[in-house]
Amino acid sequence: MLMFMRMLLVVPLMASLSFKLYPSAWTEFQDLFTRKRRDVLIQALGCGVLMFVYIASLYIAIGLIPTGIALTLFFTYPVFTALLSWRFFGDRPTLFRWLVMAIILVGSALTIPQSSATYSSHTIAIGIFASFGAGIVYAFYCIIAQKCLEKFHPVPFTWISFASTLLLSGVSLLFWPAKSGQLDWTPLWIGSIFSGLVSFLGHTLNNVGIRMVGASTASIIGSSSPALTALVAWITINETLNVIQSVGIGVVTLGIALLSAEGFVKSLKIRD
Repeated sequence: MLMFMRMLLVVPLMASLSFKLYPSAWTEFQDLFTRKRRDVLIQALGCGVLMFVYIASLYIAIGLIPTGIALTLFFTYPVFTALLSWRFFGDRPTLFRWLVMAIILVGSALTIPQSSATYSSHTIAIGIFASFGAGIVYAFYCIIAQKCLEKFHPVPFTWISFASTLLLSGVSLLFWPAKSGQLDWTPLWIGSIFSGLVSFLGHTLNNVGIRMVGASTASIIGSSSPALTALVAWITINETLNVIQSVGIGVVTLGIALLSAEGFVKSLKIRD
């Protein structure tokens, strides 16, 4: 329901903004339905399906385990993105990158919550599976997006992904109807509007980054938010973490920073 509400507001907004951000968006969108661009259309729609799956999985995880932990486990996706880039684009990870990916996975393991009165072992297992699953699906999204964005502009591509998610989330409500009489609609609409606007901006910038620097590098730079997410969750909804989990988030953030530093050093060498 939350996904459908935010997409219901954002997709029309994106359609109107697309013409201002990229005047040729409508022409390029129409061109997708020609025979020569059918492969790009399939890739764009495929990314829309993957977006729906990873957002749904992430929502499930956030509902079952602490937000900071769910997002930290999700942000292991650079590891999977790097492996997929090696498989599909021949971008073999360096020894340094292998080491840092191992650091990220160790840090993620430290954040896994233990059974308690608040979180049962069954709930934790589903939350962990959903978080990692969302990260793996998002890694595939990044790889297919990189391939698609070689021939397609990020603005209409992002709109197609969001429109596909709107359609799929609407269809899913037919199978799992919400009990609307028990919902407080005002905060839901406010949260949906804010979430949708932030999501639109974030995805557009991420797709621009994928087009400019590639999926692997973009995912590395863009995955610097686990620590910030935990901090915001602590400030806004009073979520607390134990010392080991805090260390784990710090380790993941450190690993991501090291990978970003590697990319920065490479860019400096290219300039020289």
